[in-house]
Amino acid sequence: MFTAEDRRHAHERMLALAEDDSRVVAGAVVGSLALADGDPWSDLDLTFAVADDVAVGDVLADWTRAIETELGGVRLFDLPAGPSIYRVFLLPGCLQFDLSFTPASEFGATSPKFRLLFGSAVERQPLPQPDPDELFGYAVHHALRARFSIERGRLWLAEYWITSVRNYALSLACVEQGLPALYGRGFDELPAGVLARFDGALVRSFDRAELLRALRVAIDGLLHVAGGRGDAVAPQLHELVEDDTLS
Repeated sequence: MFTAEDRRHAHERMLALAEDDSRVVAGAVVGSLALADGDPWSDLDLTFAVADDVAVGDVLADWTRAIETELGGVRLFDLPAGPSIYRVFLLPGCLQFDLSFTPASEFGATSPKFRLLFGSAVERQPLPQPDPDELFGYAVHHALRARFSIERGRLWLAEYWITSVRNYALSLACVEQGLPALYGRGFDELPAGVLARFDGALVRSFDRAELLRALRVAIDGLLHVAGGRGDAVAPQLHELVEDDTLS
């Protein structure tokens, strides 16, 4: 596994690369290392501003070659986010490195976890939380898919959908509590009483009765965190998990 020294070395190499690249006009640390030292498992997240008259893709391509050649990085995937493009790498020792570039006129913080290293940044709006009505709607959709998958004997797919119901319900709870809702980042900060409602939503086997039991718990938890939002569909969701409903 990587060490803090490995992470520091990669960080310093990227800053040296930025210093030698006149197209890059600002840089910042984002994520868990922006405001603190992180922990032994923290990723490296760096973001840079590219001069507005330069194609971001050209800089990203050049830096990718350097990361692959000098740091032994493997490109995993790209994630566009507004004006920014994120490229995620796996470095030796399982060190994840998230690199992003943004045109200089739109470079700035979208969360509190942003520490400017050089150059300047503009004021940007924080990334919005997911829409709670949409989260609830997806969770209901996933509950239907879970039950129908059970009936079709597609047990792995049923487990996938049950887990999705639980995750969307917990994301909805995060929105309601003012916690980060994306990628489960706020789950561990939810009140113990909320989390306890979902303990039983973990599928323990592929037995039909067990899948229905876990789905029932997930639906009960969903309706609890949804409040009045779930009133219109609650009877149908309860009917959905009656064992003989679809028999």
